[in-house]
Amino acid sequence: MEGCSFCAIVSGDAAAHEVLRDDVAAAFLDRRPVFLGHVLVVPVHHVVMLPDLPIDELGPFFERVQRIAAALPVALDAHGTFVAVNNVVSQSVAHLHVHVVPRRHKDGLRGFFWPRQRYESDAAAALVAAKIRAELALSR
Repeated sequence: MEGCSFCAIVSGDAAAHEVLRDDVAAAFLDRRPVFLGHVLVVPVHHVVMLPDLPIDELGPFFERVQRIAAALPVALDAHGTFVAVNNVVSQSVAHLHVHVVPRRHKDGLRGFFWPRQRYESDAAAALVAAKIRAELALSR
């Protein structure tokens, strides 16, 4: 869809640190992560909200979300993950996206207040994405 930044990533017209891409979903690092390693998982075709995702695509899409949620703790030495979907309210891009955020005990995240961080550099973001890709490759 024209003007959608996530469609631009899926089409290759915009850069992102991808960790997974197939015919169902693309997953890439959030540019303004809650914690380093925060991944966004999006369907490869434009869908605005979770209720808009065709039912036959729901299972395959969330299989990808599940794989990312399993990979992050191993890849990033985290204790778990936080998985969230916003529909309209707090949805900064009007394209369905699932947040998969690595969590650690006492990481300071409370409720839905999401303080944002920045990657030290593009190379630092690339290294985090490579760790997640490596774990996803092992967990196939």
